[in-house]
Amino acid sequence: MSYQKRLLRAIPGGAHTYSRGFDQFPSNAPEILSRGKGAYVFDADGNRYLDYGMALRAVNIGYAENEIDAAAIEQIRNGNNLTRPSLIELEAAELLIDMIDSVDMVKFTKNGSSSVSAAVKLARAYTGRDKVARCAQHPFFSYDDWFIGSTTLTKGIPDSTIELTKVFNYNDIESLKNLIEKHPNQFACVVLEPAAGTECPSIEGSSAGGCCGQKICSRSVEKAGQNNFLYQVQELCRSNGIVFILDEMITGFRWHMKGAQYLYGINPDLCTFGKGMANGFSVSCVAGRREIMEQGSIEHAGKERLFLLSTTHGAEMSGLGAFVKTIEVMQRENVVDHVWDYGHKLKKIMNKIARELGIEKNFVVSGPSCSPVYSTLNNDGINSLELRALFSQEMIKNGVLMPWITLCLRHTEEELLITEKALHASLLVYRKALERGVDNFLEGPAIKPVFRKYN
Repeated sequence: MSYQKRLLRAIPGGAHTYSRGFDQFPSNAPEILSRGKGAYVFDADGNRYLDYGMALRAVNIGYAENEIDAAAIEQIRNGNNLTRPSLIELEAAELLIDMIDSVDMVKFTKNGSSSVSAAVKLARAYTGRDKVARCAQHPFFSYDDWFIGSTTLTKGIPDSTIELTKVFNYNDIESLKNLIEKHPNQFACVVLEPAAGTECPSIEGSSAGGCCGQKICSRSVEKAGQNNFLYQVQELCRSNGIVFILDEMITGFRWHMKGAQYLYGINPDLCTFGKGMANGFSVSCVAGRREIMEQGSIEHAGKERLFLLSTTHGAEMSGLGAFVKTIEVMQRENVVDHVWDYGHKLKKIMNKIARELGIEKNFVVSGPSCSPVYSTLNNDGINSLELRALFSQEMIKNGVLMPWITLCLRHTEEELLITEKALHASLLVYRKALERGVDNFLEGPAIKPVFRKYN
């Protein structure tokens, strides 16, 4: 029996994260991975792949980093989970507060979904309102009902919950204004990411459908002016008594050590971090302004309580030790600068090859250099999951796993050369598919959207 069949028999969806499921990868992708080291992962047969998935963007330095692993092991040997708050819990909290300008208090948990849902609960408690406004174009905020009910996957979610979450368009401040005017004094919070998918925040005067149009992005974060989209959202929230929640799961400790919020000159009321903050260890947090975070405190006598995050393993010492050491390594090795530099080189190479092959309108790499995004467009200029699957399929044949592009410290000049060679071979096939039809080259089913109503 194949690993895929065994996984589907044992685990609903075949993986504990839908983004790791078999429907998110081409048919020749490794069915299971046994380990990772540096910028590489290995399947059960020992085959090595240069990885750009980096554990769903959770690894900023590299897999199995001895220094970070040692810090986690040290905390394990200290007991890993104690009866009272641990010393490393306090040190980690103070480190984050000192680092992120908008943060007065922080509470740790194990995953991003819990953190964002906690932020929503805080906003509702603080404002006394129920409704949530979230960006329609952002792919994922939480596995909880308040978010999933706003997708096509509404099975199992009460209608009353579905009605509480409304959506607005990214980089379209008027759509948010209209939503707030339609539901006056009803929104507890606005939730969005600094960037997601194929888009990044617009600057003043850009098109409403995205910073450079619907399909791709050509702006870099360095060009963001004072009145960028995120700043406009912040001001709109302040003028309407709405809590502004910035989800920095992807951008935190990658765009800047102080978060993307620092680059865009904003101070959200609440923010959430996770993924790369501990180089793959399970650590996430909700953080922000004291007066909002204190809704979950216990020291104010007579104040009505909010039961916030409270889990046995929420502040597990091994993960927090890894977080503290990860920050130390990132600062010492200038990891963010490295990621920006490598991404700049990679974008140039990818777009150069596409241009040389005459497919620059069909394969476009864009977005900020620290987090490049590639778009696979058919001859009508429409995003194609079939072409995306084909590209990924051919890259795997050439030893590179590139479901998306996440960069780390262990992506070096050597890895850049490996990637360039794989890109040449893969995009040659991609061009043939554009000429002769993708069905003649794709060896299995196309990649499917995670958020689809039916299997």
